[in-house]
Amino acid sequence: MKTSKRFFKWALLAALACLAVTAVCNAWVCISANKNILTREEAVGLGYDCVLVLGCGVLADGTPTVMLSDRIDEGVELYRLGAGKKLLMSGDHGTEEYDEVAAMKQRALEKGVPEEDIFKDHAGFSTYESLYRAKVVFGADKVVIVTQKYHLYRALYIAKSLGLDAVGVASDPREYRGELYRQVREYAARVKDFGMCLFKPLPTYLGELIPISGDGRLTEG
Repeated sequence: MKTSKRFFKWALLAALACLAVTAVCNAWVCISANKNILTREEAVGLGYDCVLVLGCGVLADGTPTVMLSDRIDEGVELYRLGAGKKLLMSGDHGTEEYDEVAAMKQRALEKGVPEEDIFKDHAGFSTYESLYRAKVVFGADKVVIVTQKYHLYRALYIAKSLGLDAVGVASDPREYRGELYRQVREYAARVKDFGMCLFKPLPTYLGELIPISGDGRLTEG
């Protein structure tokens, strides 16, 4: 009986310690990134290397989800306002059938963005990989990150840890379904990426340098 009580006590202490660690990681990520979240008006004319739009899913017909559409629209508007010189669409194109970046580019084209100013990162399989590849593969130094605010803290934290000069603008023009699920998932993701930023593993794919200052049509295909 004493052994069982002792085990329960240590298990409880371990669980509380884990909760404390995750809470500290989340607080640190959010607090450290908060000062770099700007309004659209504050980002006007920054002239950064690019506006980086982070992918988040397409529908079965290949069109962007509502959340992704809002990210693209905000990214295009920031590009037009001179926040960034180019658009970098980073998402999952892991199979021929699933292609986030094609949908992202198509929506930007429909909104009048010249094709040469739209870069596609086909291997942005995670937030960490998108930021890593923005710096190493596309040679970006200064980026304006666009995503929903709950996700923006983590993206900015990763950017800073990788040596990017980054600010973020939130794309939240409406409420989205599944908010509780996303917040729980993001809580865990912040802890995971806190560790990723400590060890800085290589992304799934790297590749030759494609300068963001060049022609986005080089990233087609």
